[in-house]
Amino acid sequence: MARSLLIFFSALYLVSGLPTGQWLNVSPDEPELKTAVDLVVREYNSLSDHEYVFRQLLITDAKKQLVSGLKYDLTVLLGHTLCKKRRDVIPDNCQLYGPDNPRTVKCNFSILIVPWINETKILHQKCSQESLLRELIDSSSSTESEDELLETITLFKDFMITYNKNYADHEEATRRLQIFSQNRKKAQKIQEMDQGTAEYGITKFSDLTEEEFRTFYLNPLLSTQPQRPMRKAVIPSDPPPAQWDWRDNGAVTEVKNQGMCGSCWAFSVTGNIEGQWFLKKGKLVSLSEQELVDCDGVDHACGGGLPSSAYEAIENLGGLETEQDYSYQGHKESCSFSTGKVSAYINSSVEISNDETQIAAWLAKNGPISIALNAFAMQFYRKGISHPFRILCSSWMIDHAVLLVGYGERVGTPFWAIKNSWGQDWGEQGYYYLYRGSGACGMNTMCSSSVVE
Repeated sequence: MARSLLIFFSALYLVSGLPTGQWLNVSPDEPELKTAVDLVVREYNSLSDHEYVFRQLLITDAKKQLVSGLKYDLTVLLGHTLCKKRRDVIPDNCQLYGPDNPRTVKCNFSILIVPWINETKILHQKCSQESLLRELIDSSSSTESEDELLETITLFKDFMITYNKNYADHEEATRRLQIFSQNRKKAQKIQEMDQGTAEYGITKFSDLTEEEFRTFYLNPLLSTQPQRPMRKAVIPSDPPPAQWDWRDNGAVTEVKNQGMCGSCWAFSVTGNIEGQWFLKKGKLVSLSEQELVDCDGVDHACGGGLPSSAYEAIENLGGLETEQDYSYQGHKESCSFSTGKVSAYINSSVEISNDETQIAAWLAKNGPISIALNAFAMQFYRKGISHPFRILCSSWMIDHAVLLVGYGERVGTPFWAIKNSWGQDWGEQGYYYLYRGSGACGMNTMCSSSVVE
């Protein structure tokens, strides 16, 4: 094992390209960090007088420096396990302690690895029982036990690895852990009150306050500014089929990611136009949201916008470029639209009925629909059919634009299939399933489509 570690660090040293003497932050998911942490945890266990093995719970700070070797400064939270010390014990495989032997320690390590002389040296080790867990207990008004808080910390560690989270320092990591803990309880309350089959819990937004989530990912203009008037759409006279999904019929591009930018309105509109262009021209093209963020002079880029205004902006511009030609940046830049690169255009736009049966009929015949809704339950949504109480997810607080692509039933529960713009690592591969038939979360209040002739 020691030989393989030295070979690993020798290769790492030769290709690192680190500037000598400069400290650089290390991402929690980097393989080199895991190996360095394994070394210091092994050292801690070998030198401590504890009968039981401790294992890593959370890395709150990690830096590296090129000196006479590779130097790492690490702050690691360790947890007491139920494994007694033995030569063959692997700490990460050990169950964490129970209520009768609670213990966590926060340790600062400094480690130097000099691979060409076959040397690994722990330069500094300082561990304190005043751990991050203790800080949480002291600063929280929660009635959680230490066991419950330790479970939260373990989940937070997994969350950081899963979503590649890296915080600036120990204080920021502590703050995010506290928010994460509060959000776990909030998600549980939403779960208890939901009337559908949805599962709520840890998502990539679990370390954000409600205010941060709304600021970075939602669109308050949807409920504070009036829509531009549009003509009414003609509703098909035939009843809609029992189920329909435009993903199965070629009219929907892959799920995209708006990033930390309130540009959902642009994604909702481009998704609708992608479907209309496919149905009228026979070609599915991924269109540019960044063009709208940069060149729509009426809407407010990452500050929000309205689909009705975006349609008008596209008509005035002359069309949309492709995603490939005008790629998404996630922030406003100077408009660089070129009429010579237009790949899709629209002729007008229509407002669609707020009757859900009529919405289904129009969708099945004419394509995906741009809609807006109240995103109350979406921060912690994981899967299933979401059905919040109306009072919690009212139609007067519309704050997120999405794309309605289909509808159907799951085990007797009717749903709308909604394409979101938060990436494929959210919800069900980027999709949200919402109860159909009650105007849930105001999904029927702002339905519209472009018209391609």
